[in-house]
Amino acid sequence: MRLKKVTSLPPQAERVWQVAIHPTLPLIATASSDKTARIISLQTYNSLSTIEGGHKRSIRSVAWKPGLTGESVLCTGSFDATIGIWRRYEHDLDAGDNQGGDEEEEEWRFALVLDGHESEVKGVAWSAGGNFLATCSRDKTVWIWEEIDEDNFETLEVMQEHTQDVKCVTWHPEEVLLASSSYDNTIRLYREGSEDWVCCSLLEGHAATVWTIEFEKPASPGYRGEWGSRLASCSDDLSIKVWTRISRSGSAAEAKKAPPSILRGESIEENWVETSTLPQVHTRAIYNVSWSSRSGRIVSCAGDGRIVVYEEISSVDTEMVERDEKKPLMTEWKVVAEIEGSHGVFEVNCVQWSKRWDKDAKGENDEVIVSCGDDGVVSVWELADT
Repeated sequence: MRLKKVTSLPPQAERVWQVAIHPTLPLIATASSDKTARIISLQTYNSLSTIEGGHKRSIRSVAWKPGLTGESVLCTGSFDATIGIWRRYEHDLDAGDNQGGDEEEEEWRFALVLDGHESEVKGVAWSAGGNFLATCSRDKTVWIWEEIDEDNFETLEVMQEHTQDVKCVTWHPEEVLLASSSYDNTIRLYREGSEDWVCCSLLEGHAATVWTIEFEKPASPGYRGEWGSRLASCSDDLSIKVWTRISRSGSAAEAKKAPPSILRGESIEENWVETSTLPQVHTRAIYNVSWSSRSGRIVSCAGDGRIVVYEEISSVDTEMVERDEKKPLMTEWKVVAEIEGSHGVFEVNCVQWSKRWDKDAKGENDEVIVSCGDDGVVSVWELADT
């Protein structure tokens, strides 16, 4: 297989840090150093809107709120230490045609700003149900916010478990379980306890900054575990690891049926073990990984300009892992496609799998990879037969 470029959009004025795929509509949101977020159609690859005016410095991260109908809500995190909430009622947002003009631009409303972080906001993420918002920052903290009603957010917790810059936050696809990764080389997971949120697991294994983490979504082909019982991470140490959850009682299945108790005095600790290290291809820091909910493949990007796609060739048997937690079953992955210089001489900051929406889509399971880099370009790629 090989990675074939579908299209590249005209470059933005400055680097694009991140792309976020809308959970239900054919839309991409970008986060850029030019203080804007742009909305792009996945049907025509035209730019639909430019969101600006809410931040004084680079927008570092963006996230779509899930579970909405009739409107879209976008969260932006900025180097100005604030978080923006933007709203737009759908109308023709998912039509895929760029109508242009000021009228369309005005349909996005800057609803409110959330502040409290003392330094650059590096990551923002909505929980699966959209009830909670997590943010992380160079100030070493992870914040959890709850939306009480429209445009009214309450701070639930400020967690200070990490000792360095926190690079990423991500939520479990089904459970109220949050993960964060940091410059301190660790990954931490959090659950709500009897009175507050607590760290329920510490994952150590990387030798340098952990840039991005992402839970597995629907069970991949051949995998016998439960949704979200695995987590992928990528690091400055040039490695990509997969971690598998082992329950407190030793049974992942039991953990699924009986969520941890939050009664005072009872432990809600979880045990996660490393079960895979993907083949090393990248020669510079790996910035981002994305786990496909359709094919089960993982894609990565890095400072070396490469985009690499991996496929699992042996799957983990959760029951076998549970029999010996000290020597868990290691699963194997292979590289199925890679491309060098995907953004010319520039670093690639983010890659995301997306359902394919354009005229060449072959079916519901057809997918593309969306990438962005320091060149300010957003590119779309497909996996083609060699």
